[in-house]
Amino acid sequence: MTHSTRTISLILLGIALITGLTYVSFRTQPVPVDVATVSRGPLEVTINADGQTKVRDLYEVAAPISGTAMRSPVHEGDTVFAGETIVAILRPSSSVLLDARSQLQAEAALDEAMAARVVAEADLKQAQETSTYARSQFERTRTMVERGVASVTRLEDASQQLAVADAAIEAAQARIDMADGKIQRARANLLLPTDGRLAQNDCCVEIKSPADGIVLSVAAISERPVTAGTPLLSIGDPEKLELVADILSNDAVRLPSDALAYVERWGGDAVLEAKLDRIYPQARTKVSALGIEEQRVDAYFTLTSESDARANLNDGFSVFLRIVEWRADDVLQVPLSAAFRKGPEWAVFLLQDGIAELRVVSLGRRNDRMVEVLANLTEGEKVVTHPSDKISAGVPLVERRQP
Repeated sequence: MTHSTRTISLILLGIALITGLTYVSFRTQPVPVDVATVSRGPLEVTINADGQTKVRDLYEVAAPISGTAMRSPVHEGDTVFAGETIVAILRPSSSVLLDARSQLQAEAALDEAMAARVVAEADLKQAQETSTYARSQFERTRTMVERGVASVTRLEDASQQLAVADAAIEAAQARIDMADGKIQRARANLLLPTDGRLAQNDCCVEIKSPADGIVLSVAAISERPVTAGTPLLSIGDPEKLELVADILSNDAVRLPSDALAYVERWGGDAVLEAKLDRIYPQARTKVSALGIEEQRVDAYFTLTSESDARANLNDGFSVFLRIVEWRADDVLQVPLSAAFRKGPEWAVFLLQDGIAELRVVSLGRRNDRMVEVLANLTEGEKVVTHPSDKISAGVPLVERRQP
């Protein structure tokens, strides 16, 4: 090879090297992206809410009388049977000690009642004497009338006086009975408290369980004074659980009457199922953690999963519910992360032959992961998920390989 030929080859090689470096330096690098395929399948729109378990039929046992509740014969978690298991024992209240003033008042009331009886006895004796005299006058007058010596009018007057005298006897006897009642009441107020050493079977009221189930709570184990109506314990059947979820009122109105709910984060591995039973008819105002006033309402669900699948789930346990608002089996959908706003409309970036294509789409219902596609996308197309600011129409793209 001659010297001139070698020089020309070196020049050409240098030109080619400079051209290649220039192309590499100035060409647009493809943007690596994550993509997802437009597909068809079932889609569920859910309302997520925290909930709590609750025994459906709760029985609150209260004291029927005032007195002393003896030490509880049952404990929390004990199994009880309706009409058989004794769940509470009450000793009726005995008289209380009187202070000095109350003692004097009670003694004065007793003296007053006894004096009233003496007066009533005197009235009775007087009435009896009056009645005896009126009867003798009546008999004498009747004899005289029969002989024609006295008039019938005189006999009628004697009869009336006898009836008045007999009525006075009855009134006096009634006043004696009233006085006896006051004496008994006054003496009862002066009774001293009993020493409490009588047998329980002779002095106490035994309360039996109103239903089958277990003891959920006991107000107090130890002996204590109670008044009528004081709660003593609660009983329920943990096999008959319902769920209570606190949801927004505008979410509640969208739920179908038999909405399905998935129960998660209850402590077990399985996802339980529940069915909407009822929604409380009145909402309440509640301030959220962000300080926003919200109208919220309680929704009640019945667990439909077998009891074996929810072992150890009892009253007052925390759960998480995904309540199905809407569901369809064959829906064209894309990941929600692929859609973004373009003015008033929704749009996505498609990966077409390594180039980004911007397409305005029409979207429908959505959940926290997927969104329904109503128009402008077909099954099998690839869309960019989580598009960055580096992507625009016509920009080269390269699919990022998942590890």
